[in-house]
Amino acid sequence: MIKLSPSILSADFANLARDVKTAVDAGAEYVHVDVMDGHFVPNITIGAPVVKALRKATDSVLDVHLMISDPDKYLDDFIAAGSDIITVHYESNGDTLGQLKKIKAAGIKASCTIKPGTPADVLLPLLPYCDMVLIMTVEPGFGGQGFIPECMDKIRLVRKAIQENGYQCELEIDGGAKLTNVVDIVAAGADVIVAGSAVFGGDIAGNVKAFHEKFEEGAAKADWTK
Repeated sequence: MIKLSPSILSADFANLARDVKTAVDAGAEYVHVDVMDGHFVPNITIGAPVVKALRKATDSVLDVHLMISDPDKYLDDFIAAGSDIITVHYESNGDTLGQLKKIKAAGIKASCTIKPGTPADVLLPLLPYCDMVLIMTVEPGFGGQGFIPECMDKIRLVRKAIQENGYQCELEIDGGAKLTNVVDIVAAGADVIVAGSAVFGGDIAGNVKAFHEKFEEGAAKADWTK
C-alpha cells in the first residue's frame, strides 16, 4: 500500500488542526512534521510543542522529520510529545545507529534519511534497524522546490535492498512530489510520499484523493527491478 504523508509546512498554520483533519479525513495515512533548527538547514520551523499540540488534535500517524544538528539533545522531547515515527539525518551530529536504537526502544518507529548529495549506500547497513528510510529529493530547508531527477536511482537502489533482504522497512521520499511526477516516483519503489503544497494548496481533500489514484497507477508500473 502506498501512503501519503502531507507536510504541514505548507498548511495554514492559523488553522493547522482544520487542515490536518481535512487531509486525514480524505485518506492521508500520515502527517509529516518538518522540524528545522536554522543551523542544520537554513530555515526555522517548529519544535516539540507543536507535535504535542498536533497529538491532541489527531489520531493519525505523526511522521516527524528532524532536520536538526544535534538530535541526541532533543529525541526525548519528541518522543514525549507523541511522535509515531522519528526520522534522523545521517549527516547530523552523533551516532545515527544509537539514535535509531533509542527511538525503537521507546516504542516508536525509527527512520533515517539522507540529503540529495549523500550516496544512498550509507543507508544500506542501517536498514535492519529502520522501520522507514527517507530519501530527500530536494535540498532540505524549504518547501516548494522541484524534484531532483537523479534521486530516482537512489530510490531504486534502496528499494532493491529492502526487497532482496526481506526488511520490514518503508521507503519514503520528501521533496517535489506532485501529481505530474508521482507515478514515476512510486514506480521507482517509493511507498510513502511526502507532499506539501501539492496537498495543502487548494482543494485539500480533492488533492489527497488524486494522489491515491496516481499511487495505484504507479504501483502498476513498478520498474525498480530494472
